[in-house]
Amino acid sequence: MIRTGIFGGSFYPIHYGHIAVADYFHRSGLLDEIWFVVSPLNPFKQNRLLSVAEDRLREVSEVLKDHPCFRVCDIELRLPRPSYTSRTLRVLSEQYPDRVFSLIIGGDNLDKFARWKDYEYILANYDVLVYPRPGASNKVPEGWDRVRLFADAPQMDISSTRIRQSSSQDSHNKPRES
Repeated sequence: MIRTGIFGGSFYPIHYGHIAVADYFHRSGLLDEIWFVVSPLNPFKQNRLLSVAEDRLREVSEVLKDHPCFRVCDIELRLPRPSYTSRTLRVLSEQYPDRVFSLIIGGDNLDKFARWKDYEYILANYDVLVYPRPGASNKVPEGWDRVRLFADAPQMDISSTRIRQSSSQDSHNKPRES
């Protein structure tokens, strides 16, 4: 069985923090490969304007080309929207019975995991590997036996939101040509 980590997100934009997280879990020996699942529409971010999903898919694919154990996955672009991780995991498990899937999330997502659609299904059927995030509680609720927090992982204070905000501020602060 191939041990495959599912790392989902909008990746708007993908950045070195995403790569570092995937690399950390790959080097841990728990996963043979990591699939970056590009989400076209996150149910928690429905009002947020995202770049076209196909453009983000191409960007992620380009960034991952030098990482042989990482691959981009477009499954959520072919599923009904909004994207639900529980549905994605079900479909992937059916399509790839030779793989054991684990879900990779950040500590910030762990804090709201109980609000995810069918989160009980995920907890019952998949290992959830949690990368700690600054500002998150980074605590696994009692009874969530398949959830493992990697508290010793180096924390990075970077986010796609901060990159977009910084990029937006930079473009507003540039001198205008006359």
